[in-house]
Amino acid sequence: MADSRPLLSRINDSAPLPAHLHDAILALGNFDGFHLGHQAVASRAIEWARAEGRPAIIATFDPHPVRLFKPETPPFRLTTLDQRERLFAKAGADAMMVFNFNPELAAKSAEEFVSTLANRIGAAGVVTGEDFTFGKGRSGTVARLKELGAAMGMRAEAVASVADESGEPVSSSRIRDALRAGDCATATRLLTRPFAIEGVVQHGAKLGRTLDFPTANMTLGSYLRPAYGVYAVRGRLPDGRLVDGVANLGIRPMFDPPKELLETYFFDCAEDLYDQTIEVQLIAHLRPEAKYDGLNALKAQIARDCEAARHILAQTPRLSS
Repeated sequence: MADSRPLLSRINDSAPLPAHLHDAILALGNFDGFHLGHQAVASRAIEWARAEGRPAIIATFDPHPVRLFKPETPPFRLTTLDQRERLFAKAGADAMMVFNFNPELAAKSAEEFVSTLANRIGAAGVVTGEDFTFGKGRSGTVARLKELGAAMGMRAEAVASVADESGEPVSSSRIRDALRAGDCATATRLLTRPFAIEGVVQHGAKLGRTLDFPTANMTLGSYLRPAYGVYAVRGRLPDGRLVDGVANLGIRPMFDPPKELLETYFFDCAEDLYDQTIEVQLIAHLRPEAKYDGLNALKAQIARDCEAARHILAQTPRLSS
């Protein structure tokens, strides 16, 4: 997004590493969602790097390994690379490294992958979660990473999983389950920010204008599909401003043919957003999608949804995404 938030150097794993990033401490994982557990791994890597005067790099994999091994899996992503880049910058990293998870990388043995980290990338240290696996057939473990890394002059640490106040480990799967159930509060708590969908505002049939509720429409792309329905939302506009609104996420049962969209009506925002990239935070699930007896009934329901969303958002702190 073209706003004022910090951006990082984004480095592909196959590209030469800039000299100022040599001998870095690397936080390594998928980091989809960059939730509390991921943040603990990144925080330890950055703390280690600062203590030794080294650069800190947060490395992620894209596409997600599941896409290679189970390509038929329905969309499940919690963040795009652009979102992760901004989150990594906010965490304090000096750079973001993207490992292209392709058949060649998947075929590397544990030894070959550690050699890539220690010799080609030249990392001085690596920090992972304690359940991190790597190498062909996921044959590499944290213990193996430490052993192989030590032989190549690279240190390795593992960070224990983070539990929430209920004692349950924080995980991306828990966040996905919460979103599928329409439980935005749990997702927000585990992510430390609202789940947010970023995309380009598309031209459409402009049906919202006929109802006096013009919407900014976006496709869901590779994102996880949360529970369909109506949400209280916050949008981040291209200039970084946050605006409140209400959104329908789903297939629009009142209109034919069905088309999956995120349609957002922003309160007190009349500007043209077509072809611009925005981000929509899901704050609270108000109700499931429904079919009404005519457009007047739908219009009346949208007005009630706006009132409910305004009430919820007035009591909800603004959290950065």
